[in-house]
Amino acid sequence: MASLILPLTPTVSFLSLHFRRRFPFSTLRHLHATLPSAAPTTTHLPNKNVFDILEQRGLIESTSSNNNLRAACSPHAPPLKVYCGFDPTAESLHLGNLIGIIVLSWFHRCGHTSVALIGGATARVGDPSGKSTERPELDDLTLQKNIEGITSILNKIGGSNFVLLNNYDWWKNISFLDFIKNVGRYARVGVMMSKESVKKRLESEQGMSFTEFSYQLLQGYDFVHLCKNEGVNVQIGGSDQWGNITAGTDLIRRILQVEGVYGMTFPLLLKNDGTKFGKSEEGAVWLSPSLLSPYKFYQYFFSVSDDDVVRFLRILTFLEMDEIDEIEREMKSVGYVPNSAQRRLAEELTWFVHGEDGLAEAVKATAALKPGAETMLDWKTIEGIAQDVPSCSLGYDQVLGLSIVELSVLTGLLESKSAVRRLLKQGGLYLNNARVDGETKVIEADDIVDGKVLLLSAGKKNKMVVRVS
Repeated sequence: MASLILPLTPTVSFLSLHFRRRFPFSTLRHLHATLPSAAPTTTHLPNKNVFDILEQRGLIESTSSNNNLRAACSPHAPPLKVYCGFDPTAESLHLGNLIGIIVLSWFHRCGHTSVALIGGATARVGDPSGKSTERPELDDLTLQKNIEGITSILNKIGGSNFVLLNNYDWWKNISFLDFIKNVGRYARVGVMMSKESVKKRLESEQGMSFTEFSYQLLQGYDFVHLCKNEGVNVQIGGSDQWGNITAGTDLIRRILQVEGVYGMTFPLLLKNDGTKFGKSEEGAVWLSPSLLSPYKFYQYFFSVSDDDVVRFLRILTFLEMDEIDEIEREMKSVGYVPNSAQRRLAEELTWFVHGEDGLAEAVKATAALKPGAETMLDWKTIEGIAQDVPSCSLGYDQVLGLSIVELSVLTGLLESKSAVRRLLKQGGLYLNNARVDGETKVIEADDIVDGKVLLLSAGKKNKMVVRVS
């Protein structure tokens, strides 16, 4: 990949991707009968002020003008066009990106136009915001794969609710000299260096390359282009994007000499330890089912702490605030069933990200894989979680007639026969969700589900899928 940020000629040879398409999206109104009765909704709110909704739910961190933006969001004002950018630095979006999708969805529900911008050009540079070191350079094939993966996710979640664009479609025709002449002359270096993301990197041992230093101008010009050519007048992003967003509003005033454009940031989604969700951190919560199954996605939210669940319901779901307040009251009441709030959160989010089929898969697997559950297990359900739990493969002759103690050690579920015997005495060892009562149990042909798999469980969480061939 060339080391220059932008082409020196009007065109470059890479992708000719045009994302200005609208995709079909069927509104999911009713879930399958096996799913929870409280199905997520896609209610439109054309008479609501989206600013008030976002503020009430804790989804506004900073704005370029609170009062003016609130007035512009009024249902009595002309509809806004709002965009959020997603750089394809990985093949999937992750949980940290989900708030941007949620906020775009709120704007759409309130009658505004929502634009999801894929950074096919800016991903070549790398956003320094929140990073202590320079991002690794992406080769063309990796970038193309990432663009396709993120497009697929935005298409699935947003569908026709979002207009999808790719900033490479205009950057590919801009030469470096044109950029310096037509954009660079309006940028003030002092202002650029005062941005928090720049100051931190300049003070670091590694410093900052000109490539990364220029990123805020590239993102800023995206806003200029979208304002001029698409009528976009609001840019949203995480709180770490404030410097890049204000670079855009400043360039619009200087280059286009127009008012009525706004920037808004939402809080970053943070873990209990104060760190943000991302793709580089261990255990990233991916939105792509190929990287994290709907079952595992569901389980993540089903397992969040009581301290986080109400906050997540406000930020990440479309439930009415009255209903969320009622859930919070129920959590403090006598007789509250533990994890009921987490279950509702997991249902809402899994449906939103993975659709009706994904939620059906997750709910079925959760019910079937609970030790002691009466739900009939089948090969497909067990195989569906194999990527999320430890698994091994054994021959049919190795398994048939083997004692449960020997099988538990052979598969690695437990480290020793004495550990298996202790768990048996405690009633914590399960075969295909049925509790094993004693160490005399041996594996019979009928134990092998559909003649293909076994499911061993040590307690509620430790599982082992045994593929039998």
